[in-house]
Amino acid sequence: MASLLLLLLLLLSISLFPNPSISSQSDSYISATFSTKGLTFVKDLLISQSIDSFEPIRVPDIEKSTRIPLLGEVHVVASDVTIESVDVSFSSVAAGESGITIVASGASAKVRLNWRYWYSSWFVEVSDEGTASVQVEDMEIGLTIGMKSENGALKAYITESGCYITDLNIITDGGASWFYQMFIDGFGDHIKSSVETAITQKITEGTKKLDSLLQSLPKEVNLNNIASMNVTFVNDPLFKSSSVEFDINGLFVPSDEENRELVSRFLSEDSVSDSSKMLWISLDEAVFNSASDALFQAGLLNWIVDKIPEEFFLNTATWRFLIPQLYKKYPNADMALNISLTSSPVVKITVGKLGASINSDLVINVMDGTETVPVACVGIVVSVSGSAEVAGNNIISKAELNDFSLELKWSNIGNFHMSLIKGTIRVFLKRICIPYLNRYLKQGFPLPIVHGFTLENAYILMPNAKIIVGSDVTFNESVSVDLRASIFLQVKEINYE
Repeated sequence: MASLLLLLLLLLSISLFPNPSISSQSDSYISATFSTKGLTFVKDLLISQSIDSFEPIRVPDIEKSTRIPLLGEVHVVASDVTIESVDVSFSSVAAGESGITIVASGASAKVRLNWRYWYSSWFVEVSDEGTASVQVEDMEIGLTIGMKSENGALKAYITESGCYITDLNIITDGGASWFYQMFIDGFGDHIKSSVETAITQKITEGTKKLDSLLQSLPKEVNLNNIASMNVTFVNDPLFKSSSVEFDINGLFVPSDEENRELVSRFLSEDSVSDSSKMLWISLDEAVFNSASDALFQAGLLNWIVDKIPEEFFLNTATWRFLIPQLYKKYPNADMALNISLTSSPVVKITVGKLGASINSDLVINVMDGTETVPVACVGIVVSVSGSAEVAGNNIISKAELNDFSLELKWSNIGNFHMSLIKGTIRVFLKRICIPYLNRYLKQGFPLPIVHGFTLENAYILMPNAKIIVGSDVTFNESVSVDLRASIFLQVKEINYE
């Protein structure tokens, strides 16, 4: 049962080894909310997996002595008591102020044991032995697990747990009728108590393992060694009557230790608890801006253009009517355009729309023999907008050009009017730059989902300053759910080079 909570938390985490140098920040920029439907889905999945992979539980031997008329004192031992299987006919899960409560009602279990008795009569010792099967019925198993944030990780603890058995049926193999009744009368309550204690201990052991695994969850996710997402938990989980919300920092930081300074802006987080979807993930626009800043600091937002469609033939002869002095100084010379961003793109999320402002320099280079000569630099501020959607476990988007402005920053060939090149730059942006950008946006922004799970029927809401993903979740039955292996999640590799 305790393993259910681990999977709930792993669905929010991304796998790589933790880096202690990333400390938890007080602000949360990504939140994930599990509705009752989502909790029920994971609960049903984990109970099914737990039953299929159930390992027998050994119970301590039971010894009892009783006095029987005419026979005297009879010694009885039940040994090798083993809970062989457990089945659950009904279960429920609910979130409350104290944590997540899971109850399995009407559960049953099969128990096998060896029995032996002996007594002395008229200086003769009489003994017998055999086996017995016990069918446990109407068993109720319940636990409530609370969680809190501690040093950027989650700590789990039991607030309440127990196992209660109302009925059991014992069938012995061998033994006299008087022994059968004595065994039932004398050992029924002992077997109930032993099974209840064994299952309760397993719950306690499982919770300790859960807590240990939570403490070792990764605190950062590495993106191609370019940047890392800070996935430390902030704030205690918020338990409501119909949902549970987890908050993580979610900001990207450059992998370079020297560039780990961030400017964080606090934006309030509203919880989402619509029960029509299993899972809700809320991403603040600061998450996207921190990723943008990390890519910029890594120097990956530069682009040298030397091969483009024929209509943009990069030769001063083609540009002679746009920049006459360029052709005059370098007649019929090949050209190359060096586009580099002067600052990280600023992502802005408004109601129903995703936008960005991009500041860049376009350096015009001329190939003078074997030498590359910079001749002019034009500053370009581009405004793009678009929409977002979910594809698989990624958020993908497509940008469109809104507007742009030009400014001549410097020139080695004299001043020239921006109006002369604005039309060509507009076509260049629409036909070359925006499709180039969309190639990378189509690869998508990976959402933190455990390997083997896929978002289904997902949709996106875009209120001011955030993207909210609501989705159901499906599980690939061919994937084995190993809790130890589940820490290592599948993260899509994106190559920005």
